[in-house]
Amino acid sequence: MKGRAILYSAEELTWLEANHLLPIGDYHAAFVRAFERSDVKAGHLHALRKRQGWRTGRTGRFETGREPMNKGQPCPEGKGGRHPNARATQFRKGQRSGVAVRLYKPIGTERLSKEGYLERKIHDGLPLQSRWRGVHLLRWEEINGPVPKGHALKCLDGDRLNTDPSNWCCLPRAVLARLNGGRHKTRLAYDQAAPEVRPTILAMAQLQHGVQAARERIAEEAR
Repeated sequence: MKGRAILYSAEELTWLEANHLLPIGDYHAAFVRAFERSDVKAGHLHALRKRQGWRTGRTGRFETGREPMNKGQPCPEGKGGRHPNARATQFRKGQRSGVAVRLYKPIGTERLSKEGYLERKIHDGLPLQSRWRGVHLLRWEEINGPVPKGHALKCLDGDRLNTDPSNWCCLPRAVLARLNGGRHKTRLAYDQAAPEVRPTILAMAQLQHGVQAARERIAEEAR
């Protein structure tokens, strides 16, 4: 059953409307002092403001650009300059919990990528995408050093799981595009050709790339 209605005099309503922008705690305390209305609770005044449509302009959210009340105030000191409650819940270096424990793979673990390459985990650091690297890359670089900028490794026998360095050739990326059969597939693609034809396709792609590079170099020198 609902309680009895709270009645307000005209003078009280005038005061309440004039001061409705006050925070509810201050609003209630000031009203009680001014009119000695011990029967009125803060909830009653909050409900009254809503019924009357007296908006305070406060949404209850922390608006963008608004400075926090504790800005510039030092945090209570504890070990390491952090509050004890913050230290109790913070993540520690190397700590894993929940799903991360179940999904964690140790360094040295190998997996198969979506593109069919064998990958190996090489570290636990950041960025995340650098944690895994192709095994064929690792083995090739052990012998030949880092892959030059603008180049990539091409699988020669079509078996991407064959990570022997001799099965991979370092080529300019522009040559790789020529091995795909051309924009409109007017040429036989390297990976679709018979094994005995592939060396010829590769040699032709390298020759065409060399001719194009020479033409561009001559044109640049003539300017």
